[in-house]
Amino acid sequence: MSEIKILNSPSVPNIPWQDKPEGLKGAPIWRYSENPIIDRNPLENVSRIFNSAVISYDGKFIGVFRGEQTNGIPHMYLGHSEDGISWEFDSERIHLVNEAGEDYMPRYAYDPRLVKVEDAYYIIWCGDFYGASIGMARTTDFKTFIRLENPFIPFNRNAVLFPRKINGNYVMLSRPSDGGHTPFGDIFLSESPDLAYWGKHRRVMARGINWWESVKIGAGAAPIETSEGWLLFYHGVSGTCNGFVYSVGGAILDIDNPSVVRYRCENFLLTPEEWYEERGFVPNVTFPCAAVSDADTGRIALYYGCADSYVSIAFTTVSEIVEYIIKHSVLSKEDEEIGICD
Repeated sequence: MSEIKILNSPSVPNIPWQDKPEGLKGAPIWRYSENPIIDRNPLENVSRIFNSAVISYDGKFIGVFRGEQTNGIPHMYLGHSEDGISWEFDSERIHLVNEAGEDYMPRYAYDPRLVKVEDAYYIIWCGDFYGASIGMARTTDFKTFIRLENPFIPFNRNAVLFPRKINGNYVMLSRPSDGGHTPFGDIFLSESPDLAYWGKHRRVMARGINWWESVKIGAGAAPIETSEGWLLFYHGVSGTCNGFVYSVGGAILDIDNPSVVRYRCENFLLTPEEWYEERGFVPNVTFPCAAVSDADTGRIALYYGCADSYVSIAFTTVSEIVEYIIKHSVLSKEDEEIGICD
């Protein structure tokens, strides 16, 4: 196999990093030894931060964080970091406005993703639009945040934009469902010419192929463009006699038609094993929401929520993780189709 590279991505020379420990078993992805990087009660009136998004910005790092307030309502908070590990948070929630500059705050907002497309940064979260639905906002300076039209009707979660247009359109992954917490559970793809009108819906991946993702799956970090296709970290959920278990999975999507899955790892990449993943407000959760990558070295720092209580980092390289996914790939017939029912 030729050398696998990260494409159309900036250099991040100060990417958080820790070398791979000796004797690592399983998938080539390893936890930061000082996890979790964000502990409980991180700021006044916020009891927990988890399931949050980070991106490199102006030589440093900035993030949109799910802050579970002490009244139980989740909202989004901005965080700043020199190294991507130690964080300072704004004390007030991110202030969203409409195109006219008027207040346009959501009732609640959780599990944000943060993606740069061309010259703007987009926040995508789950909020309320007569039920759990996708919210979106745009910023160019992380000072003014303009809320956009809701892309989909309820019910929907786990939406993330691709970091560039494909065939001239914005492309978004999401997981349609219904009013329950589990039903449906498959990843879909939608396209838009303008971020207002969405169509060309395709199913990308279905749940249920492997035990660890048999209940539902959902897109995690923004896809990373590589020479083998779009690298997607996602979460897969299994049901046990003691509740759900959230693990991290990996797949490679076709570069020009990402509703086609080229490789899908039958093994999880990470599953709850450490105390901060197994023990917390919601136990047994590893939930990926962001991946910072450095095109020069191929390094990837994956940010993931732990047990709905903490934020942690895991590390890998694009060559190691893509080769592992390819080696352990098992596809269904539906994975290889373009996602349109006959």
